[in-house]
Amino acid sequence: MPTPRTTRRPLVIAAVMAAMAMVAIEATIISTAMPQIVGDLGGLPLYAWVFSGFLLTQTAATIVFGKLADVYGRKPVLLAGIGLFLAASLLCGLAWSMPAMIAFRLLQGIGAGAIQPVSLTIVGDLYSVQERGRIQGFLASVWAVSAVVGPMAGGLIIQHASWSWIFWINLPVGLVASGLFVAYLHEDVRRERRPIDAPGAALFTVAVAALMVALTEAGRAGWTTSLIAAGLGAVAVGLLVVQERRAPEPLIAFSLWSQRPIAAANGTSLLAGMALIGLTTFLPMFVQGVLRQSPVVAGLALTVMVLGWPIGATLAARSVMRFGLRPILVCGSLLLPVGAVAFVVLGPDSPPALAGAGSLVMGFGMGLLSNAALMLIQEIVPWTQRGSATASNVFSRNLGSTLGATLFGAVLNHGLSSAGGGPAITAERLQQVLASGGAPGEVAGVRLVLQHALHQTFWAVFLISLAAVAVASLVPHVPLGRTREAPAE
Repeated sequence: MPTPRTTRRPLVIAAVMAAMAMVAIEATIISTAMPQIVGDLGGLPLYAWVFSGFLLTQTAATIVFGKLADVYGRKPVLLAGIGLFLAASLLCGLAWSMPAMIAFRLLQGIGAGAIQPVSLTIVGDLYSVQERGRIQGFLASVWAVSAVVGPMAGGLIIQHASWSWIFWINLPVGLVASGLFVAYLHEDVRRERRPIDAPGAALFTVAVAALMVALTEAGRAGWTTSLIAAGLGAVAVGLLVVQERRAPEPLIAFSLWSQRPIAAANGTSLLAGMALIGLTTFLPMFVQGVLRQSPVVAGLALTVMVLGWPIGATLAARSVMRFGLRPILVCGSLLLPVGAVAFVVLGPDSPPALAGAGSLVMGFGMGLLSNAALMLIQEIVPWTQRGSATASNVFSRNLGSTLGATLFGAVLNHGLSSAGGGPAITAERLQQVLASGGAPGEVAGVRLVLQHALHQTFWAVFLISLAAVAVASLVPHVPLGRTREAPAE
């Protein structure tokens, strides 16, 4: 039902962009500061968990907050997520040890798990499909700019101030965003007595956390931790299925997730997320280690990907009424293997421009695909399920990144150990030789091994991209122009 107060859409979108910018830049800005943080706090063996912990809770919280937004409305859930994110950011800047830092990063990830899906759901509420793609193109630009600006901003902060400001710069941004949401986003949500599936939320969190621990620790220092986490995750998944089938208001509605358009779009997003993490993780390594280019050139080869993304998202928005969502999604998926071909054919004498071209094509394809998948999912569900449906797509992409990092890491390690018939080399030895220079003959041998291993990894990216095309082809046609039943004025 409309309310006498009018939602100011431009100001709400400004608040959405500010909130999402906090999450986006937090994923990149901290990498520059971590050496100084470890120097002050110690705890080098726990280094990876500063990143993994954030991703773990963010991924697990996404589905929970998507459901809560359907029950209580978008505004209170988003404000709670921003408040938690800001409180955790303040505590991260005050951390006195590495375990404390990890604990506060876990809380920060929970807040991020509310901000991203609920913000995208608000866009789906306020804008028709004709308008929504353009707005989501703006949001894609936020992620692109953050990917480029984050490391530079981190370096400047470390050079001129304490590392605590890496986290504290979120505070004014978050407060401004919260103020705009309070003043200009108005909803009239019918307060129905809908029970919260607390057991389902707990089991889902345990299942996702266990899965991500198993993937993160796989092969790192033996398989004991990974196997224990995998077993715990399997038990949690079994109990979750039982709970969701009997819950009156399930956290994960199988009837929603199993709908062909949603299942196929989410499957495509998962596989695209896997391919994307393979590109962002291993392309800079190839450019520096095999092509013998500077870190600046390696960064530029990857930066064109984050420039292609918003261009693709904007083009998808302008073309949706002419071509429909399914053709745009399939076209975006087709560009992933096309771009991946450039990495498959890379050799030690290839120009860096070839790597940049492949990166640009894949980024353009991701912009088309991700925008079309999200609009398609939001288009086929009512307001009462849009938060859960949006969260399912965000969750699928995040899970794909985690699965991809593990899979491609395993492929790389296999390539280093097999070494194309030559002597095996460990990842640690590879890093030492490339960093220190070493003897010319040894460096040449290591580069050859690295080329062999990364070539296998890029083939894996190509095959995953082909799988994304196959799944995208299963997406049915979805008519546009659903009824605007959202209770946001």
